[in-house]
Amino acid sequence: MIRAVVFDVGECLVDETREYGTWADWLGVPRHTFASVFGAVIAQGRDYRDVFQEFQPGFDLYEQREARAAAGQPEHFDEGDLYPDVRPALAQLRADGLWLGIAGNQTVRAGGILRGLFTDDVDLIGTSDDWGASKPDIAFFHRVAEVVPFESSEILYVGDRVDNDLRPAVKAGMESALVHRGPWATIQWHSQEAEKLPTFRVESLTELPGRIAEFNARAH
Repeated sequence: MIRAVVFDVGECLVDETREYGTWADWLGVPRHTFASVFGAVIAQGRDYRDVFQEFQPGFDLYEQREARAAAGQPEHFDEGDLYPDVRPALAQLRADGLWLGIAGNQTVRAGGILRGLFTDDVDLIGTSDDWGASKPDIAFFHRVAEVVPFESSEILYVGDRVDNDLRPAVKAGMESALVHRGPWATIQWHSQEAEKLPTFRVESLTELPGRIAEFNARAH
């Protein structure tokens, strides 16, 4: 049975359109150009950080985050950047008695923002910077398993990427769900792995409560 649901952050809970737009502005390139190169890099199966190298070779993302913060332009997201299905889905999952968590590749600052947004909605918020392990490293998912008070097989990890989210989660013994949005899921959606690997494929997070209820009913 699924007793816990843990969510990725970017393009799962948070629409990153605005944030990547600000990176284009920081680099001094047109937003549509940045977005086009971003999509090309993803389609080629490369690390998204290669996008920055295309415009500025030697670009160090962590250093530039600090530079942006010093310039009064820190990374930022708020309630308006959440996908509209997030609040209803969390509320229903909580009402159904499921343990809820948020865990993704995020900075300490982003972790603070998440804790402000989801103070009473989830049981745990963890980030790669908190844990010293980043997806798709299996160590990240082992850390998730350590902090969730259920067996790995009772955890559903929800994300928008086959490579970063689903594949390592399944390797760690978890169930998985792929949500169809954002650049990665859009590009990967019709791949063989995206069609066969996840426990669930959903267009909206609001589908999860019903799908989990059906899954658990069959498990009895």
